Amino acid sequence: MVDIIARAICDSIGKHSPRLLTIFTRSPKFIHQESLRHRKIYIHDNLGLDPDFSLSVSSARAIPFNKLLEEARDPTKYAHPVKWGTEQKGMSPGDELQGDPKELAQILWDRAANMAANAAESLNATGVHKSITNRLIEPFIHVNALFTATEPGWLNFFGLRLDAAADPTLRALAEACWKVWNESQPKKLNPGEWHLPYVDEQTKKEIEDDFISDYVRETEEPPNSAPIEAIGSDLYIKISVARCARLSYQSFETGKRSTIEEDLKLYQRLIGSLPIHASPAEHQATPDEPYMQPLQPDCVAFNFLTNSVEFKNPYFSGNLGSGWIQYRKTLKYEAIAPLPEAYR
Repeated sequence: MVDIIARAICDSIGKHSPRLLTIFTRSPKFIHQESLRHRKIYIHDNLGLDPDFSLSVSSARAIPFNKLLEEARDPTKYAHPVKWGTEQKGMSPGDELQGDPKELAQILWDRAANMAANAAESLNATGVHKSITNRLIEPFIHVNALFTATEPGWLNFFGLRLDAAADPTLRALAEACWKVWNESQPKKLNPGEWHLPYVDEQTKKEIEDDFISDYVRETEEPPNSAPIEAIGSDLYIKISVARCARLSYQSFETGKRSTIEEDLKLYQRLIGSLPIHASPAEHQATPDEPYMQPLQPDCVAFNFLTNSVEFKNPYFSGNLGSGWIQYRKTLKYEAIAPLPEAYR
């Protein structure tokens, strides 16, 4: 069974900023490398960045071995192609196999999954870490991923991956994301309001009701040194970063949702020490402010070379493209990991 899932996690738009959509996906691991082709960033002189995906992915190094072994062993759960296309020249398969050849192809794939699972189980019995044993069954498992991009990035993905020549399984993932794109409604944000995956209004209320006063007291903030709204916004961002690192706030180990305290501890481990692990901080962003025409105070500056609005902070947009200030770009050392001492 090919378990392909796509659902909107956070959908935002600014007055002048393009739509920004975060989608959670679950798809076969064997097409994941093709998804990574959408992680390229091109820098143009004075024109900012071409938008592309921010990506967080579940790691086979972190998921318990028995959980993945169960998936690889179960014919109703493990991953396989959506189409058993015939061999032909080029990268795209031909028409789907029919009759006995198709049935034999399915049997051979089932047999390979079972053999890989048996080999991984034997390897696990030696005491080898799951980061090694899980590699043997990767062709037969699914991967959870979080994709964030602005409208140009998503439309480029759809243009390439909805094409008839695309890998059929990857095209099935693109079709699921296309459905989300068309059905989800973006929320309008102003500068200073944040696109925050996994932090909804219920989470914000929980933080405001039960946590902020304790947070202020424990961090010994002087009275009135920071408004509650500012403290709350800081916490919301940190919690979103931590939950994007988890791909949600549900533990692979226990199945339970993480608490706010656990999320803040995870954020501190990711961002609070060197080297920082900043990729989960790419999914949070706030609308950038546009430049205004000097002689026309109510008129937004427009760049006719790029056919787009000019913004004040294009180099804080990261791979999202102009129009958004990406949280990662506000972090110190976000792009410079110091060498380990032994290599200096």
